[in-house]
Amino acid sequence: MPDITEAVVEKYMYDLLPERDPVLQEMERQAKERSIPIVGPAVGRVLFQYARTIGARKIFELGSAIGYSTIWWAKAMGEGGEVFYTDGDPKKAAEARGYFERGGVQKSVRVEVGDALELLSEQKQQFDIIFNDVDKEDYPRVLHLVSSRLRIGGLFITDNVLWSGRVTESEPKEESTRGVQEFNKRLYAMPEFFTTILPLRDGISVSLKIA
Repeated sequence: MPDITEAVVEKYMYDLLPERDPVLQEMERQAKERSIPIVGPAVGRVLFQYARTIGARKIFELGSAIGYSTIWWAKAMGEGGEVFYTDGDPKKAAEARGYFERGGVQKSVRVEVGDALELLSEQKQQFDIIFNDVDKEDYPRVLHLVSSRLRIGGLFITDNVLWSGRVTESEPKEESTRGVQEFNKRLYAMPEFFTTILPLRDGISVSLKIA
């Protein structure tokens, strides 16, 4: 994945990061060796910070893979918080459970295996944060599910919204790129959200629900 920021700036920011705990470090190694997509430590700290800032107690993740971001959320909320882990792959979910137990956050995580969008559609409660990291061609489908399931003052956060810079293509051939482009355009047009994009790693959008 090409750097969104200048390589020397990217390196500088990552060199500043404090050392993570052994479980997160192991997950980072596994992600690198096996090409598993995770948000990485810089974005992980952003997620932690936002969860703490709004006092989040309930978080729903759309697409969790091996649970790297899940652990950041769980650590931010602490005891009494609940983060919904979702992934369609039972093997990844089993691996994630192991990390949750080793990281001491298993009591704060609810593991759900299946289609993340369907699992969110079944929810009748409202969340403090909804985090979107499903397949990129499905990004536009997420938008009609989020608003009614997010409290006012809550955050809708999405990963990969700059998509290695491919979002700048005028006639993209990949469905994934078209999906991210459509998602970004529609998200900024939604009056119930106040949205910004942070050009960190592969780009994350942060949308505050204001109505």
